[in-house]
Amino acid sequence: MKRLVLSFIVILSVQLLNSQELSTGSNRAERFFHSGIRELGLLNYDEALRLFKQAISADGHFYEAYLMAGEVYFEMNDYEEAAGYFEKAVSINPDFFPMIYFNLGNAWLALGRYEEAMAAYEQLAQHPGVTERYRELGRQRVKNCEFAIDAMMNPVPFDPVSLGPAINTGDDEYWPTLTADEQVLIFTRQIRLDPEGRRRPGNLREDFYVSYYAGDGWTEATGIGAPLSSELNEGAPSITADGSMIFFTACNRDDGLGSCDIYFARRHGNSWGEPVNLGAPVNSASWEAQPSISPDGETLYFASNRSGGQGNMDIWYSVLDQDGNWGVPKNLGETINTIGNEMSPFIHVDNQTLYFSSDGHTGMGGYDLFVTRRDNYGMWSEPENLGYPLNTHYDEIGLIVNARGDKGYFSSDRMSGEVRDIYHFDLHPDVRPNEVSYMKGTVYDAGNRKRLLAAFELIDLATSETVIRSYSDAITGQFLVPITTGKDYALNVSREGYLFYSDHFSLSGFTHQTDPYLKDVPLYPINTGEKTVLRNIFFEFDSYELKPESLVELEKLTRFLANNPEIGIRINGHTDNIGESGYNLELSEKRAGSVADYLVGTGIDEERISYAGFGDTMPIASNETEEGRAENRRTEFEIIDSGKD
Repeated sequence: MKRLVLSFIVILSVQLLNSQELSTGSNRAERFFHSGIRELGLLNYDEALRLFKQAISADGHFYEAYLMAGEVYFEMNDYEEAAGYFEKAVSINPDFFPMIYFNLGNAWLALGRYEEAMAAYEQLAQHPGVTERYRELGRQRVKNCEFAIDAMMNPVPFDPVSLGPAINTGDDEYWPTLTADEQVLIFTRQIRLDPEGRRRPGNLREDFYVSYYAGDGWTEATGIGAPLSSELNEGAPSITADGSMIFFTACNRDDGLGSCDIYFARRHGNSWGEPVNLGAPVNSASWEAQPSISPDGETLYFASNRSGGQGNMDIWYSVLDQDGNWGVPKNLGETINTIGNEMSPFIHVDNQTLYFSSDGHTGMGGYDLFVTRRDNYGMWSEPENLGYPLNTHYDEIGLIVNARGDKGYFSSDRMSGEVRDIYHFDLHPDVRPNEVSYMKGTVYDAGNRKRLLAAFELIDLATSETVIRSYSDAITGQFLVPITTGKDYALNVSREGYLFYSDHFSLSGFTHQTDPYLKDVPLYPINTGEKTVLRNIFFEFDSYELKPESLVELEKLTRFLANNPEIGIRINGHTDNIGESGYNLELSEKRAGSVADYLVGTGIDEERISYAGFGDTMPIASNETEEGRAENRRTEFEIIDSGKD
């Protein structure tokens, strides 16, 4: 557990060292005490503790010696001993140093002893000898204790399960990141350079490891290797939903701008490119770390202690502009950030739900995990504590949530009591994000079946907002596009020299969609006679009036024609076989004419546009089912003149 005033022990040591009058009359005790202060200034905790105890042996009522012994025990994370020494000092003189109630409360809080901690903080808040700032701090800590006591009486479901020996070892594993299809797991492992040596700073290095889901479990994790891992430390990875980019933290590099910076790398086939420092303005002379990239790859959340924030560590974000440059970071604001510390942001694949750690919001003590949700106006909700026993008096940092929104992953040493391992657990429904499915497949040339690099756009038809921009892999042609339930989407896939591909996902009214869409995408070269179905052209019922949702597709077709000025096309209208054939023929022609009129209205030369209706004469599916009839009700465009002759 971290205290608000990290330099408090140093300030106290200086005050006591310069004090002309100590509470002891023993010269021997005083000599031991001053020697202890000097050793403490050199961070020689064991020797300082021995000397303070010598001072206490020389004078059993030496208040300052008890106080400093408690401080040293606290710094050594022995909170039980710290509390004992603080309580002894209070029993000697409860008013000598009122701030001791702050220290005592912190020690009990670090042990999860909330009743004792609350009593100490109440003494702090009521004592006339402390400043108003610390009285307010005492009142806030009382609220934390009250919250914790209530949370323990009302636990949330939490049953963490180790990811098993393929992932977890005798070393520390932490900071996991997961692709949207839950097939690739990348995490940080702190390895010992000398496997037989002790776990000490000079013998430890952080490297990236990767594992793949094999249907019944995770494959044995292997080092991801160069160029992502190096002889230095790398950690806190965040991979894009499709696994094509990774952002991570690296410290003390030659090209760094501060102590720790954020880097990124792109994947090509099965290989990662050379990591690149994100540079200014994201990185600065301050500390930037723990990145989390949004599913569209256009917003980066991270933790930083740069100036202009609400407290010490805050969560910031930067947005990618149309030229591919990251914008000046903005603070996430006082709803999220406090005068304390906010860290380890994780933006879910739904792009609306953010999880993070904080010691500034009301919680169990130390760092707790919280969730906040962004509304349609871009405002974040008041953070909600994820509850006990997911949160405890220990530090909880580094939660991620799968795309389906039902499972969380985090690392902890509180289960093993030894090293940190990665666990997964079922996330209780109240704090789940929106469920996300995905479309996954391969883009290829329809003629020679060569795998293709192509651009993807997933567009919310109701708002015309592009929610995902991505690319298929240049080598494998593979792609993955996350899709949030509850909306209708247009998907467009395009590449220069090819007809664009159009698809439609009608998920409005659905709140549960676990099955992914597996679909390969053939792209057809621009040749005379080739056709593309415009799956996002919609008409009013029994009418040729275009619906507003059609604008996304119409604008895409307009751009295609503007970028290929040499071609001529025909808009073809088709219906199912319901109704009289003559009426269907007329309706299909009028609908095709509406599309042609729109294109001409945007400035496309009318000499390049023709249209025709075919009614129900050219079905592409059976008219015996509703699904088949829906396929047959279509608008398409056909290349009449490719401009190659």
